[in-house]
Amino acid sequence: MAVGMTIYGCEPDEAVLFRDLAPRFGVTPIITDAAVSEANAELAAGNRCVSVGHKTPVPNSALFALSRVGVAYVSTRSVGYDHIDIEYARATGISVGNVAYSPDSVADYTLMLMLMVVRDAKSVLRRADEHDYRLNEVRGKELRDLTVGVLGTGRIGAAVIERLRGFGSRVVAYDSRPRLDVDYVSLDELLRLSDIVTLHTPLDADTHHLLDRRRIERMKPGAFVVNTGRGPLLDTDALVSALESGALGGAALDVLEGEEGVFYADCRDKPLENDLLPRLQKLPNVLISPHTAYYTDHALSDTVENSIVNCLKFENGERHE
Repeated sequence: MAVGMTIYGCEPDEAVLFRDLAPRFGVTPIITDAAVSEANAELAAGNRCVSVGHKTPVPNSALFALSRVGVAYVSTRSVGYDHIDIEYARATGISVGNVAYSPDSVADYTLMLMLMVVRDAKSVLRRADEHDYRLNEVRGKELRDLTVGVLGTGRIGAAVIERLRGFGSRVVAYDSRPRLDVDYVSLDELLRLSDIVTLHTPLDADTHHLLDRRRIERMKPGAFVVNTGRGPLLDTDALVSALESGALGGAALDVLEGEEGVFYADCRDKPLENDLLPRLQKLPNVLISPHTAYYTDHALSDTVENSIVNCLKFENGERHE
């Protein structure tokens, strides 16, 4: 007997994969590009499992409406849960699960951002686009000469560390649960030592503004920040101040506090809703990309397949959160 599954917020490339993979697993997909809401919860009627994207928050009203039509499991097509109120979902009788996907997607992108920011690539490329081919005033740095502090050593943080070893960097790490053969130090010591700080810890109440104003001020003068984790891990206002004052050497941000409604949208002909984003983008030593580190063929296929597998495991009684 086929299992039904409703997929919300499904992008065209995801839809192709769901239509290809779901029948192979005996799953019948109902696909919509609309984000889940109270208004369209009826699309899940008759299905105990739904899949949601990470690009828009899941309102509690939608969770309540899903529970009313019989949904018992929500699989988010992301590693993070910060767009879903897990406790509220549990109170309505809904379990929430995430998906694992290729950590190499984000790890590769993280190293790319590191290399670009320490080589002042933004200024170099902008000048070349204007046919100014003189050497830049700022000389680049080599990763083998730098100490990189890795905040969070889960699957992605571990993959970043593996790559950094190939470049010959000194690596120090901070994690509430040390698990790797790496030089773990306190957070303050990591900030004191690191030429580059890269963030890979989950976002929760304890890690919100993990790099707050006080900690940013304790960073090594001229250090760089790379964030491919979640925007609110950083106090963005404090980061902007440190960059504008010259206290930090630069930043490369694939995620941003307040990115909702801006990233994944065409904002060319409308004012930006995030006041700090234009200030960041004006700085020659800041790289911004729109939450795209995860977006590879391999990772997308993993995400879709694991969403389907999550649903089947739940239907088979393997209830996990």
